[in-house]
Amino acid sequence: MAQSRYSAAKARAQGRPGWTVTFRHPLRSDAKGRPGLKVRRGLGTADSEEADRLVAELNVILADTSWWSALKREEAERRFSKVITAAFYDEIQAGRPDPWDVRERHIRLRDAAEDYSRVIFVGTTGAGKTSLLRHVIGSDPDEDRFPSTSTAKTTVSDIEVVLADEPFAAVVTFFSEFWVQANLEDCIADACSAAWAKAPQAKVADRFLNHRDQRFRLTYTLGSWEDESANISDDDWAFEENAAPVGMGEGHIDEEERRTNASLLRTYVDRIFAISARATQTLSSELDEDVSKLTGPDLEAAQELFEERIQDDPDFDELVHDVMDSLRSKFDLLLKGELDFHPSGWPAKWMFECEERREFIEQIRWFSSNYAPQFGRLLTPLVDGIRILGPLFPTFTKTQPKLVLLDGQGLGHTPDSSASVTTHITRRFAEVDVILLVDNAQQPMQAASLSVIRAAATGGHQQKLSIAFTHFDQVKGVNLPGFAEKRAHVMASVTNGLANLRDVLGNSIIRTLERSVDQQCFMLGALDQPSSKLPKGVKGELERMLETFRKAIEPPPAPAANPVYRPDGLVLALQSAARGFRRPWSARLGLQPHENAYKEHWGRIKALNKRIATEIGTEYDNLKPVADLLARLSEEISRFLDNPATWHPRSPDDAEAEAALSSIRQQVYTDLHRIVERRLVQDHLDDWRTAYDLRGKNSTFGRAQQINAIYEAGAPIASTVINSVAAEFIQEMRRLVYQAIVAKGGTIQADDVS
Repeated sequence: MAQSRYSAAKARAQGRPGWTVTFRHPLRSDAKGRPGLKVRRGLGTADSEEADRLVAELNVILADTSWWSALKREEAERRFSKVITAAFYDEIQAGRPDPWDVRERHIRLRDAAEDYSRVIFVGTTGAGKTSLLRHVIGSDPDEDRFPSTSTAKTTVSDIEVVLADEPFAAVVTFFSEFWVQANLEDCIADACSAAWAKAPQAKVADRFLNHRDQRFRLTYTLGSWEDESANISDDDWAFEENAAPVGMGEGHIDEEERRTNASLLRTYVDRIFAISARATQTLSSELDEDVSKLTGPDLEAAQELFEERIQDDPDFDELVHDVMDSLRSKFDLLLKGELDFHPSGWPAKWMFECEERREFIEQIRWFSSNYAPQFGRLLTPLVDGIRILGPLFPTFTKTQPKLVLLDGQGLGHTPDSSASVTTHITRRFAEVDVILLVDNAQQPMQAASLSVIRAAATGGHQQKLSIAFTHFDQVKGVNLPGFAEKRAHVMASVTNGLANLRDVLGNSIIRTLERSVDQQCFMLGALDQPSSKLPKGVKGELERMLETFRKAIEPPPAPAANPVYRPDGLVLALQSAARGFRRPWSARLGLQPHENAYKEHWGRIKALNKRIATEIGTEYDNLKPVADLLARLSEEISRFLDNPATWHPRSPDDAEAEAALSSIRQQVYTDLHRIVERRLVQDHLDDWRTAYDLRGKNSTFGRAQQINAIYEAGAPIASTVINSVAAEFIQEMRRLVYQAIVAKGGTIQADDVS
């Protein structure tokens, strides 16, 4: 029989007529990766007796483990009400479809077979890549405001645009209910911790409304917190004399709706303070001391216990589900388009078609905007992808280019050029024709931009690389009187950046980049202005950029020669890659020092652990173990590939050699994405969950040791005596590299290459 905790109860639906049922699902994991996810589902009735009858049916299922199988659904549907079988059996059979595939089924991305060039925009936050995208799709910064821009992280979902002389169409996919709920739990827990630290209401509200990684911003959807104690006048900080006031615009939030949102937020924050107070009191009683006075390791241990106690509080789950209901209710405000739902009732996708551009842009903005007057209705934080199609052609030229444009979240700013580029971006390199790095011309090329060059080159995609330098109009100095001097100044930063990567990428790749980069760099400025107001020179650079995109789909010449390899050096390359991954991570985990890495706060390590344990991601902020191992392996394998023993049938020149080697690198890089994630994450999910479950004193050290053990198994460092784990790793990597070499026409000089 089932454990007693698996029982259902009815509850009132927040802000809606009717009853809901809440229960812990024995077949779905909670935020700790353990069975018992708390579920709330509507019963579709306002009748109390009918609700009791339905709850009783669900308790029959929960009390008998024989029903706990997806194979029993058909039998359950004959015995129980449809709403009850749906509540229990939905979401336990098949995994969630890949959102990319969902969008592809509705709007297909064109490719070179149809003369379309695919371009991915990559750049640091604030570099101006979305402003550039606006010009390429003919979007007016004042009338359209799409896609949204700001100085902070703005684009947090994938935006995919197909330029075609066809009616406007869109498909929007949303993050899973579990992903949203897990991030919401983070926000509430973070806000409770702020309340424990006696932070003011406004600070607690900010922690609740804005996730610490800045990607999940509830203020867009729930509304802004109104701090009545604030008395700073915006006029005191108006830098522009003639700055126009922000208008309400179409679809604005009226005063009554704004007050309703603000009142609900105050209720949520009050509940957060109450949960925090109860957890503090409970923990102090358990430890027989005032936890607010603890310091050092005792405080760290108490903080972890505090997080556990707040999530044990009965109102924590209720608050999570009440907020989830509020988020779900915002979809009811959509007046146009077709909204499809998952079986659980969570939105899956929204589709829309129309002929008129203005109407189309107005509707798309609900899913992408950061427009403050619309806070309280915007669905932006819940969106993981937007794909649109239509006559979205640039207005700075008369041509109608055949383009597919991919934009996404900006790269974080980092001081280390070896920092890894998220695999969410790098896995698309093989599918595009142009990697457009957008960088700020005002400053020397920064580490994050160099990381993109580094990733593209070691993945064999250096020929796809183009660089758009924004803010070129701000490049000024008494030693820079004209365009030629300013361009030379900017290009010097590229040359210096490439020189810094020579030891990593090798001379042949750097020479290839130096040959091509001058023709594939574009100097752009005033991108915050409408296209009609751009200087002639900028328009010329944009047109040259479009021509580069068009030529990118021209097929490369067939290799003039193929490399022949001896396998001797590959083991050393793998050893170096594993060491380059493991040692910095040992420092981040606080297990040993490293010159270029430092111990991360235990809370950040735990946040990464949670994402992997609950299968909602493999990264947290700049903590990217999968991307790190991928980068180190691709770099070291690229060095191995750079040095074939000989060539067949003849020795090629530098350009021919690099073309042949790049095709092998591309195959290796594509295959590595799949294998690295499996070795570090999928093969060790139970271990990640065990590490996350650690609590109490010394749990931080214990978690670090367990994560390090996962890394040791996933990327073992081979030594003189090779154990079975290292041997298996070497064999798998050898097989991957050898297959790529042979598939691209190369040869291995070895008797056994299995």
